[in-house]
Amino acid sequence: MGAAVERFDQTRAAYARHIRDWLTEARTAQRDAYLAKPQPDRNLRQHAAIVDQAVQRIASDCGLDPRHSVIAVGGYGRGFLFPASDVDLLVLLPSEADEALTKPQVEAFVTLLWDAGLEPGISVRTAGECLEEAAKDITVDTSLLEMRHLWGDATASETLEKNLRAARNVSRFVDAKIDEQHKRHARHNDIALNLEPNIKESPGGLRDLHTVMWIARASGVAEDWRALARAGQLTDAETRQMMHHRSVLIDFRIRLHYLAKRREDRLVFDHQSAIAAQLGLTATQHKRASELVMARYYRSAKAIWQLNSILIVNLRERIKGRRRDVVSAIDAHFELVNGNVAAIDENCFERDPRNVLRAFIALQRTESAEFFAPATLRALWRAAPRIDAEFRRDPVANQLFLDILQSPKLTFALRRMSRFGLLGRFLPAFGRIVGLMQHDLFHVYTVDEHILMVLRNMRRLVLPKFAHEFPFCHSLAREFDRPHLLYIACLFHDIAKGRGGDHSHLGMRDARRFCQRLQLSSEDTSLVEWLVEMHLMMSSTAQKQDLADPEVISQFAARVTTERRLVALYLLTVADVRGTSPHVWNAWKAKLLEDLFRTTRRLLRGDAAPNQFWVEHKREAALSALEAATPPALWSRLDAAYFQRFDTDDIVWHARLGGHLDGHRVGSGVAPDELPIVATRPAAESGAFSVAIFAHDQRGLFARLTAVFERLQLDVVNARITTANDGLAIDGFEVVPKSSRAIDQDALLARLSKELRKAAQATDAPPSAAPTRLPRQQRHQLIEPSVSIRHTRDPKLLELSLTCADRPGLLSTIGRFLVESNISLHDARITTLGARVEDVFVVSAESPAKISEAAFAETAIALERLLGSTTESASAR
Repeated sequence: MGAAVERFDQTRAAYARHIRDWLTEARTAQRDAYLAKPQPDRNLRQHAAIVDQAVQRIASDCGLDPRHSVIAVGGYGRGFLFPASDVDLLVLLPSEADEALTKPQVEAFVTLLWDAGLEPGISVRTAGECLEEAAKDITVDTSLLEMRHLWGDATASETLEKNLRAARNVSRFVDAKIDEQHKRHARHNDIALNLEPNIKESPGGLRDLHTVMWIARASGVAEDWRALARAGQLTDAETRQMMHHRSVLIDFRIRLHYLAKRREDRLVFDHQSAIAAQLGLTATQHKRASELVMARYYRSAKAIWQLNSILIVNLRERIKGRRRDVVSAIDAHFELVNGNVAAIDENCFERDPRNVLRAFIALQRTESAEFFAPATLRALWRAAPRIDAEFRRDPVANQLFLDILQSPKLTFALRRMSRFGLLGRFLPAFGRIVGLMQHDLFHVYTVDEHILMVLRNMRRLVLPKFAHEFPFCHSLAREFDRPHLLYIACLFHDIAKGRGGDHSHLGMRDARRFCQRLQLSSEDTSLVEWLVEMHLMMSSTAQKQDLADPEVISQFAARVTTERRLVALYLLTVADVRGTSPHVWNAWKAKLLEDLFRTTRRLLRGDAAPNQFWVEHKREAALSALEAATPPALWSRLDAAYFQRFDTDDIVWHARLGGHLDGHRVGSGVAPDELPIVATRPAAESGAFSVAIFAHDQRGLFARLTAVFERLQLDVVNARITTANDGLAIDGFEVVPKSSRAIDQDALLARLSKELRKAAQATDAPPSAAPTRLPRQQRHQLIEPSVSIRHTRDPKLLELSLTCADRPGLLSTIGRFLVESNISLHDARITTLGARVEDVFVVSAESPAKISEAAFAETAIALERLLGSTTESASAR
C-alpha cells in the first residue's frame, strides 16, 4: 500500500489535471446541450452522474480503504446537482478504523477532489457520530435524509440510513422544518415578489419545494412528487401545475449558474436581460424583455408558495394526526378546531362563494386562530374561480369585504387573500399589477407587494402596540374617524401603474368605482378619491419646495382645504414613502413631512400669521430666543430672503455665530480675520448634522464645499444659501452619513469643520469629481437625466429642476457646471429617493439679459448632456 501511495504521489498533479480536464469537457458539453435544448431535470441528473464518476474514480485510485463509505448528501444526495452547486459528501468511517491509517487516506482523497476542481463540502464521521449529530442538529439530519451511496461499503451506508430513520423523531423534525421555513421567509420580509429575488431561498423559491419533500420523506408519506399525489396530498392537475412551475425555477437557476460561472441564486438585474435573450423574449410596447422574464418567474413563485402553504399544513395534520378534541363554534359556517378556522361543511364555498369572505372575517375576529384548517384552506383555494363579475356586483359580498377592512388582523388577512389569488379576483385592478416591476431605482418591490407594504405601514400607525415607532403619527391615526378609508386609499394609490397614463388620475377613477361598489357615502368617496389622486403631492412639496416660503405653504394648504384631508394625506405619505424601500425613508424626510404638516395645520386653523407678516414673525421669534432688545447688526446686511429661507432655530444659531462680525464690512475686498466661520451641530430630531458656513462669496464655493461632504461620505439632504448685501455668504447644509454603521461623531465633525474651512478659503477652481463606478442596479435601470427651467415669483431668479441617477460626486459636478456657465446659486433642495435624485436649484445669471427661460434652454440641454455622459462613462468602467 505504501509503495502504491508513493507512486501515486509522484503523479498527483498530472492525475488531478486529467480529472479536471475531463470534468471541464463533460460539463461544457452538458452546458452546450442544455442551451440548445433545455431539459432541466435531465441536466441536473446528468451533472450529478458526471460528478459521481469523478468521485468514484478518485476514491478508487487514491487508495481509500474500501471499508469506508463515500456518500452523497444534501442536494447532491438527491441526484440533482446544479452546475455550480456544492458537492456535499460524507466519508463514513468504520467504527474500528485506525486513525493513524485512515487520516492520510482521507486527506489524500479530499485533496484530490479539490485539485480536480470539485470544491467539495466534506464531513468525516463514524455511524455513531452521524446519529449523535443528527439528533442535535436538524440541518445535519436533513442532509442525511437524502443520503445516496457512491463508493465503498454499501452495507454500512444502508445500515446508517435505517438507523437514522429509526432514531428520527418525525414530529420534532416536522416542527423544526416548518419553523425553519418561517424564519427563512421572515428574512425576505415574507415577500415572494422582490425585484431581485433569490430563486432558492425566497418565499416561493425552490427551498419551499425541498421543505415539502423533506417532510414527506421523513414521515414516510412519499419519496417524490408523483408518490405524494398517489398519497392523496395532490390532485393530478395540481401535480402537473407544480411540476411545471418547479421546472421554470430550475431552468432559471441553471441559467444563472451558467451565466455567472459560479453559484448564483439571485435573479439580479445583470442577468434578467441575458436570460430573456436566451429564452427568445423581446420587449413589447409597454414591457421590457426583462419584465417578461420576471413575470414568468413571479407566476411560478406565487404558485409554488400557494402549494407549499397548502401541502405543509396538510402533511403536518396527516403526520401529527387529526384531532378534533378542541372545538368551539365561531358562527353558522365556521368553527375553531385545534387553533385553526375550519368550515363546518367544506362544500359551503361552492354553494355560496360569499363564504370565502366570511371565512376571512371569522379568521380576523377569532383572536386565538392561527390560520385555516388544512382542508378548509384547500377548499378556499379551489373556490377562487367563483369570485367573478357577478360576485363583485353582489352588495352582500361588497359589504363583507368592507367588514374585512374594518376588522382586526387586516394586513394578515389581505396578504393571505393576495397570496391565494383571492384579492386579485375581487379587485381585478389589483390582479393586473401582481408581479409588475417598477424601474425607478427606489421601489424595491413589485407594485402589488409595495401596495401591501404600504397597507401594513398604515395599519401599524393605527395599532397601539406599534405606537412607539411613530408616536405623532399614531396619535393622529388613533383620532382619525373611519380608518378603513385610509386602507382603501392605500390599496388604490398605485393600482393603476403600468397602464401608460397618469396612475394617480387613473387610480382615482378606480377608487371611485370601488367606493361606489361598497356603497360608501359621497363624503367618504370624495376623500378616498382625493387621497389617491394627490398621494404624491405632500412628499413632492416637502422635498422639492422651500418650506420656509409662506407662499409654498399657502398654495399647499389651498389644495388640501381641510384638516381631515391633511391628516389623511400625511399618514398616507408616511406609509407610502416607508413602503418603497428600507433605504429610502430616513429621519430627515420624516422631519420635512412633519414640518409641512404642522405648518399647514396652523394655517388651516387660522393660527399662522398672514404671508406678508411671515418674515416679521420669524424676526420676533428669533429676537425672543436671543433675549435681545434690538436686532443683531448682522441682520442689517440680510434681506427678507434670508429670513424666509432659514428656520427660526437656524437664524438664532447664525446670530450667535456671527455676532462678533458686527461692525465689520466684508465687501470691497476687505477680509476680516474671523472668516471663514464653520460650525456644526447634531440635529437629533432628524438624525442629520447641521452645518453653518460664513465665508466670502466667490465663484465655486458650493462645488468646493459639496466636494468635502462627498469625500467624507456624507449625503447632503438639504442646502440653504444666501448672500448678504456686502458679499458675506451664509450657507447652511443638513448632511447624513452614507453608512448606518456607528461612527465617532466628535472626530467626524472636527475633520468636517477643518476641511470645510480649508475649502472656503481656497480660491482655485472647484475640484473635479473622482472617477466612480456606477452601482450595479443603475447599470441596468438607467435614468435618463432630465433638466427643466421655470420662473420663480422673483423675476431675477429661475428654478432649475433635475432628475437623474445618484452617484458619488454629483453635487460638486453640478456646482462646477454652474460656475463654468456663469450661473449663481441661491438655494438648493436636495432629494434622494434610493438611487434616484430629484434636486431643485434656485439660480440667477450674472447678466440680466440671460435670465429668460429661453436663454437657459441651452444651459439645461448642456447639463442633461453632462449628466448623461458621466453616467455612461461610469457605466463603461
